[in-house]
Amino acid sequence: MNGAVIVITGAQGALGRSVADLALARGAHVAGIDHAQAEIPASDDRIELGGVDLSDPEQAKVAIDSVAAHFGTLDALINIAGAFAFENAAEGDDSVWEKMHARNLMTALHTSRAAIPHLVRSSTGRIVNIGAMGALQAGAGMGPYAASKSGVHRLTEALAAEWKGKITVNAVLPSTIDTPANRASMPKADFDKWVTPQELAEVILFLASDAASGVTGALIPVVGRM
Repeated sequence: MNGAVIVITGAQGALGRSVADLALARGAHVAGIDHAQAEIPASDDRIELGGVDLSDPEQAKVAIDSVAAHFGTLDALINIAGAFAFENAAEGDDSVWEKMHARNLMTALHTSRAAIPHLVRSSTGRIVNIGAMGALQAGAGMGPYAASKSGVHRLTEALAAEWKGKITVNAVLPSTIDTPANRASMPKADFDKWVTPQELAEVILFLASDAASGVTGALIPVVGRM
C-alpha cells in the first residue's frame, strides 16, 4: 500500500483507528473524516477532518474533495462511520429508524458518490463498506440497525455492478467487535469470541489493496472465534 491515499470515515472510533494505524504502517497516506473534532495533528502522511456530518451530501463532498486536493489523488475509501441503536420494532420511535438510516446507509452513499469521480482516475480505485452479520437475519430489537446495514449490503452490490472494471466495491460483515463500548454494554459476554479491530483491519486493507483487484461485490463475514 506504499503511497496509496486512503480515506477512512469514522476514523476516531476503535475500528477506524486500527485501520488507520495499520495503513500508515504499510506506507499509505491516510485521511480521517469524523463527526467528532479532530484530535490527531496533521503530518505528511496523515490529515484529520473533524466536525463533518457525512449524512449531509454537501459536507461529504467538501470533505472528500479537500482530501483529494491535499494529496493530489484518492485510491481507496473505507466507510466505517455509523451508529447502533437497539429498539423493538413494534414499540419504537420512527426517529430511531431514521437515525440508523442516515448514520449507516446515507453516510456510505454520500461519501461514495463524492469519492467516485476521484477513484475512477486511480488505477486501483477501491471502496470498502462496513456491513453487519446481524443484518443477515435480524433478531429482536435489531430492526432499525439491521435494516440500515442491509441497505449497506445492497448499496455495495449495486455500486460494484455499476463500476465493474473501474472501481472494486466490497463490504465486510463483522460479528460483535471487541471495543470498549461493546464491552461496557455487554459486560457478561465472552469477549474472547468477538472479532478484534485488528483482525477486521487486516481484511479491510486486503480489500483496499492491489491484491484484491479481482474481488468486487463481495460481502465477507468476519466473525472472530465464535
